[in-house]
Amino acid sequence: MYALLAGLGTGLSLIVVIGAQNALVLRQGVLRQHVPAIVAICAGSDAVLIALGVGGAGATLAAWPSVMTVVRWVGAAFLVGYGVLAARRVLRPAALALDATP
Repeated sequence: MYALLAGLGTGLSLIVVIGAQNALVLRQGVLRQHVPAIVAICAGSDAVLIALGVGGAGATLAAWPSVMTVVRWVGAAFLVGYGVLAARRVLRPAALALDATP
């Protein structure tokens, strides 16, 4: 029973919090831009990351420290790129224009 509750709590902590990914999905949904593609990419990437976590990616990374270095740099580059895009949106805000007709 403890394992079930721990898994449920972990799953809810990943889903309930409005993080960067959820904010992106909500933003694109409100703008009605590329919604199916955004949802598919986010759901697919979540599934891959969960499968890697369950499949033992941590053990693999611990066994080969050089892979961890590559993963760290790729992750850092992604976050820097994402931050630059977010800063660009802040510095050049565009009005949110929703079409009244669906």
